[in-house]
Amino acid sequence: MLGGCSSPDTSHSSESEKDTLTYLHRDLRDENFYFVMPDRFNNGNPDNDLGSKTHAISQGGLDVTSKWAFHGGDMQGLEEKLDYLKGMGITAIWMTPILRNQAVQEGGFGHHGYWIVDFTEIDPHFGTNDDLKSLIHAAHKKDIKIFFDIITNHTADIIRYQECHNSDGTFKGEHTCPYKSMQDVANGDTYTPFIPDHLKEVKHPAWLNDPKYYNNQGDSFWQGESAINGDFAGLDDLNTRDPNVVSGMVEIYQNLITEFKPDGFRIDTVKHVDMSFWKDFAPKIVEHAQAQGIPNFHIFGEVYDGNAEVLSSFTTEGTLPSVLDFGFQHAAAEVFYRGSSTDVIAKLINNDDFYSDADSNADLLMNFLGNHDMGRPGLFINRATPDASEDEKLKRSVVSHGFMYFSRGIPVVYYGDEQGFTGDAHDVDAREDMFPSHVASYNDNNLLGTSATTADNNFDTTHPLYTSLAYFAHIRASQPALRRGVMVNRNVTNNSDVFAFSRIDEDEQKEVLAVFNPTTAQQTAQLTAYAAGYEQLSGEGDVNHTESVLLVSLPPLSYSLLKATDKAPIITDLSVKMGKVEETASRVILPFTVPSKVTDTPSILRLELFAGDNIDAAPLVTDYHTPYQAILSKAQYRALKGKRITVKATNGEGASQLHTFTL
Repeated sequence: MLGGCSSPDTSHSSESEKDTLTYLHRDLRDENFYFVMPDRFNNGNPDNDLGSKTHAISQGGLDVTSKWAFHGGDMQGLEEKLDYLKGMGITAIWMTPILRNQAVQEGGFGHHGYWIVDFTEIDPHFGTNDDLKSLIHAAHKKDIKIFFDIITNHTADIIRYQECHNSDGTFKGEHTCPYKSMQDVANGDTYTPFIPDHLKEVKHPAWLNDPKYYNNQGDSFWQGESAINGDFAGLDDLNTRDPNVVSGMVEIYQNLITEFKPDGFRIDTVKHVDMSFWKDFAPKIVEHAQAQGIPNFHIFGEVYDGNAEVLSSFTTEGTLPSVLDFGFQHAAAEVFYRGSSTDVIAKLINNDDFYSDADSNADLLMNFLGNHDMGRPGLFINRATPDASEDEKLKRSVVSHGFMYFSRGIPVVYYGDEQGFTGDAHDVDAREDMFPSHVASYNDNNLLGTSATTADNNFDTTHPLYTSLAYFAHIRASQPALRRGVMVNRNVTNNSDVFAFSRIDEDEQKEVLAVFNPTTAQQTAQLTAYAAGYEQLSGEGDVNHTESVLLVSLPPLSYSLLKATDKAPIITDLSVKMGKVEETASRVILPFTVPSKVTDTPSILRLELFAGDNIDAAPLVTDYHTPYQAILSKAQYRALKGKRITVKATNGEGASQLHTFTL
């Protein structure tokens, strides 16, 4: 049962320390994230390397020479390196799952943490519950947030099917149980689930041991309904339509918040869970965290899809505050590593309106360049430009990270990328050790920006990528527009090989202009100058400003970050017109035009839409830039069809006008 509400643990803090706990109230958009696999980061306590001393299912799996096995990293090791991360400008740490796993099962070892059997305690390979509390307390003292990676879709592979398995749990034939569809189940063609005797009570809480709470339809083939109801790589797939599963998962994670006081959750395999689950789960988790004294507790989900229309359905229909932006990763890799057209970046930003609703927008998306599943930016660079010089490869990594830090959304650095790790492929080939590695396939990699290998201790604070990321974090912290500002695509009138965008903060209202050259040739970009003058904040190149024209000359693989010396133009004509309604596969788009708004003008003009005759009605969408549009679900649109909506247009001086339209 849940205990009473309490505030974050500050029992060991002095009054002066309590006064500096600004992590509690810091806006998510002010964070710089570091995504780390504890097992591969730093080994602070070798005594826990073999896992549990009391639970056989969570014992063993250590083999420092195998890329698949446990390597010994833990909570104490991570705590030892907090200053290393703080020096890089990191303000939030997201760890792969750390709850107690089945250490070894069909398919490998649980070094990654995604095979949970016990949702109430930390995996002993990573330490104890007290070790985790110590890490969180130490991080908070350094003003660093801690995010847990959580799982609601599945548990470890414990359940077996009589049709596929022997009584001891081993397979009868091929190591798979083909998926049975909902129609098959309705027709009586089902699997008969059972749990081998030696595994009957291994899951905690106890309700997770009952097969009735699982779909039991066999292995997913990643398409159609199997993506929701099938076993994810053989893992036991929870029936997330069941109200008891929903309430059980809510209680599990509320209890973890009560005990450990993390600052947020990243949620695994979100698109493999029923959408209805998120509508119930997410609000209750955030509400509980706030009741525990964590006012800015944040949730973001993993939806492995680069399509903004798909990704955004989980922040709009699914009510999750945010998701990892796989679309950003794809666009950055295409432009900075593979030489694709810069139109890919323009399209990415133009699709940001898909994320706008009453309580979320693209500012809250989590940007990243690589991860533990798909691989590293160093890998993508090596594959796309195998014959490039060492200097070119390093510059590609640096400039793409600059794009990540200066773009809308929150930057997420994958551990080791700041040390030039490259990896050989995706998955375990992208999970190198930061402490000296004994894996041969890791140690023969040529790292970016250094003569070191993964056989060395890789916590070099002088590495050019580490120092670049520290610098980007400093620039981002110094400019509110780079953290919270509206992002607008800027038209480069003379050169399609470069791209530019503006960020403008609603309070300061001074344009910060970023111009990027992702090519290996010198480039000059011509843009309209909307300010009387510009100062260079960061980057390279020469800037020539004459009247309304801005010429930015950039060396290969570089950027220039400029800031206007005066405020952006004020839009005084606040008349709004609604265009023809458009439909996509799953959405309805309501387009709006403001006659005096030039497409790429970095000016504050906010349109707010309300589902009624006035602004007291339910809010629908807030949009800050062209193309102005409200993107609604088809269900939302059907509910509004034939009714009136209100549009409020507000400019940078606070002047506003109301307009009503009938749908």
